[in-house]
Amino acid sequence: MILRDLVTNLSRVTVAGSLDAEICAITTSSRDVAPGMIFAAIRGTTLDGHRFINDALVAGASAVLAESAQPADYSAPAAWLHVPDSRAAVSTLASVLADHPWKHLTMAGVTGTNGKTTTAFLLHHLMKSAWHRAGLLGTILVDDGEAVEIAKHTTPGSIELSAVLTRMKDNGCRGVAMEVSSHGIHQKRISAIGFDVCVFTNLTQDHLDYHGTLDAYFKAKVDWFRDLAANPLGKKPVAVINTDDAYGAELATSLDGKMAVSRFGFGVHSDFRANNFRQNARGMEFELAAKGKTFLVRAPLIGRFNVYNLLAALAAANACGIRPRDAVAAVADAPQVPGRMENVGNAGGATVFVDYAHTPDALENACRTLRELSPRRLITVFGCGGDRDKGKRPLMAAAAGRHSDACVVTSDNPRSEDPLTIIREIESGLKGKAFRSIADRAEAIDFSVQNALSGDIILIAGKGHETTQQFSDHAIDFDDRKHASKALRDRAQTISEMQ
Repeated sequence: MILRDLVTNLSRVTVAGSLDAEICAITTSSRDVAPGMIFAAIRGTTLDGHRFINDALVAGASAVLAESAQPADYSAPAAWLHVPDSRAAVSTLASVLADHPWKHLTMAGVTGTNGKTTTAFLLHHLMKSAWHRAGLLGTILVDDGEAVEIAKHTTPGSIELSAVLTRMKDNGCRGVAMEVSSHGIHQKRISAIGFDVCVFTNLTQDHLDYHGTLDAYFKAKVDWFRDLAANPLGKKPVAVINTDDAYGAELATSLDGKMAVSRFGFGVHSDFRANNFRQNARGMEFELAAKGKTFLVRAPLIGRFNVYNLLAALAAANACGIRPRDAVAAVADAPQVPGRMENVGNAGGATVFVDYAHTPDALENACRTLRELSPRRLITVFGCGGDRDKGKRPLMAAAAGRHSDACVVTSDNPRSEDPLTIIREIESGLKGKAFRSIADRAEAIDFSVQNALSGDIILIAGKGHETTQQFSDHAIDFDDRKHASKALRDRAQTISEMQ
């Protein structure tokens, strides 16, 4: 595409130099630059891409996109595009160069603190049941309709996102279910993507290390909905919102009259409403009131929080054009979401669940859910990540302590912090509660499983699907599910030898 035609898609740009170059791609990495490419300088949290403009020019960049004006002594042949926001401009240009693949897909995005991954998984399942092929983008997996791979980011950068959506379109996907993180919104990764459905699950304390305050965190979520309401990019988006959540109720009210809103929850004013929730260790059922009809929903999931995830997926599916009756039928064989209240196994009467719960609210919900299964004791193994919001550490401990008979405090991903320092900060929220601190996560899991009694449930929380543990200068292979399975096998063997 000729640069002259490409820049017409930018609303605020000052151009210097020739616009006659043929452009084939855009990149934010000077190491990937080749002739025919635009190098976009991005200001990151640790590196400023403007420092690498000269490297990009040496590599043959046909144009530079930057938030600074062209230097007075600039003499390179590459055009200089001065924009107020490089991230937003990159999102726009990446979409244009990919010929807007999202226009050919039913796009459903899911944002919120907890439940994004499960809701996206469930919605993807409903889409595939109805349409055969659908894409999935999220924290755990990327499914482009033909191949499934491990995800690198919850919400990919805008250039990668356009490339993945192109693959999905080319592979025959009719729709996409994707997680939309607050980082992704704030960094404009999705600002040039049109959505048909935007889901809000809930908002609780998380990511304050990045956003600073809960209000700023909420604003990042709200901005996505308001931007789509103001500029739907040629689509007719529907906001699907959990109005049992106080932040969700506020969001829904602010959007009334600006875009279509579908409310879900247990509340009487919900458009998709759950009643008569029941569960056991094998799954749940509840009555769904929607579209003037009542449906019996049965799903192989447990936990009241998963009712919300199911309601979100069902309401989103309806907004995508899938009939409620067909969606409810498909829910009966919904997949197990990796690391989300995943039953790892049982040995000697003790059962282990692994869950990604890494916020106070998520951990409280996980503990409450397992408490409702009437265990002899609930033992919760958890830690908190390093280099992240320190304020939630005692709150996580308090949540676990309220609902557990015993807690084992251990390392999560300590990153650059001292694991013992993190553990001490967690312990401050466990005053008066029974707990033991074991810094080594493998040892903590082994201790919990070996010392469990018949009828106990052990919850291993915080890392869920993750397969590595991050330290200051290295990472190790570590999967809670694999290690717990080994611990259960060792427990079974010990019991057998004692009989």
